[in-house]
Amino acid sequence: MTKKALFVSIDGMTDQLGQSQVLPYLAGLRGKGYAIEICSCEKPVNLAKNKKVVTEALDAAGIQWNYCLYESKFPVISQRKNFKRLNKLVNERIAANGKNVFLHCRSYLPALIGLACKIRSGIPFIFDMRGFWADERIDGNIWKLKNPVQRNLYSYFKRKEKEMLQHADHVVTLTENARREIGSWSIPDIKGITVIPCCADLDHFSIRDPQQKELQRKNIGIRKEQFVIGYLGALGTWYMLEEMLAFCSEAILADPQAVLLFVTNDDEKMVFEAAERNGIPKEKIYVKAAKRNEVPDFISCFDIGLFFIRPLYSKKGSSPTKLAEILACGVPVVTNKGVGDVDDIIEGHRAGICISAFTKEEYKTAVSRLPSLVQKSGTAYREVAASLFSLEQGIEKYEHIYSEIIKI
Repeated sequence: MTKKALFVSIDGMTDQLGQSQVLPYLAGLRGKGYAIEICSCEKPVNLAKNKKVVTEALDAAGIQWNYCLYESKFPVISQRKNFKRLNKLVNERIAANGKNVFLHCRSYLPALIGLACKIRSGIPFIFDMRGFWADERIDGNIWKLKNPVQRNLYSYFKRKEKEMLQHADHVVTLTENARREIGSWSIPDIKGITVIPCCADLDHFSIRDPQQKELQRKNIGIRKEQFVIGYLGALGTWYMLEEMLAFCSEAILADPQAVLLFVTNDDEKMVFEAAERNGIPKEKIYVKAAKRNEVPDFISCFDIGLFFIRPLYSKKGSSPTKLAEILACGVPVVTNKGVGDVDDIIEGHRAGICISAFTKEEYKTAVSRLPSLVQKSGTAYREVAASLFSLEQGIEKYEHIYSEIIKI
């Protein structure tokens, strides 16, 4: 009997991330004949809101879904509870399947479960790292090294990180930069590392025709002749709102017709207050919440997509999903260096502009190059997305890993 994949995630399938960055891959793998069960930790609010649509999608794909509830009231205590619940669920499903399984562990807490199962029972596991999770806790000020408990947690996970890399039957990272960084750690016996960036469903994220674009702009209140600088996604922890608006201020000085469109489910007050601090009038800004099926239509309104991410150590392992989605819709990107493989992608494929520093001089130089970006055909940018970020390519890479794991 062929081994079944138990996909283990502390993130919920009813989270937006689960629906965009987990389910499409698993549905693709199921379509290629792999038996898959999911063990996830679901946030009650998202579960109540999205359970029906996720259940229907998984039933249609033929994927079994098992979940426990996620809580977040007391950060460290709650996370420990979440881990114990998920661990219990995974071990129940291993017992139910007679150990004829392998574990696909998404990020570090699930990989702790995979590591324990491997050492105890020899069950193969994939360490799907995503990014440098423990370092993200420090860089994002979630953990502080001055706090003895949090310092010990950081040390613990950095030790376990090496064990997970050493014992995993395969490792998946999001970036070549992360793979090089891991290579510099001189960890013996790593069996294999595959780079799979955050991909985009190119059928969903596509170029809209000029009539659709004009209609969407009209619905928002943006005139046809206005230059639109667009931002997509959440505005928390890593994203540099003040710096992005400082850039936009320079763009508006150069082109008084320019306007800003933020497609985000975060509080619009955050955007307007930061804009005021940067001297940008409220009437220059549009903030729109969007469901996943609405996002490509909003991206079609962009002339350029903009995002700045804090270029910290942990970001070596980051692959911004928005980069793939914006390029897939035929829109060039303005971003910053020092994040994952973004430098190589943007500059190597002429897909936009990467600034080197967050200064007025850098912003002015980048703004002066914007006209040349929008003169290129949107098809050229979409081709970059197709060559690097297609969902099908991601599924094929996972399929290769699965086929090797099944032989173990």
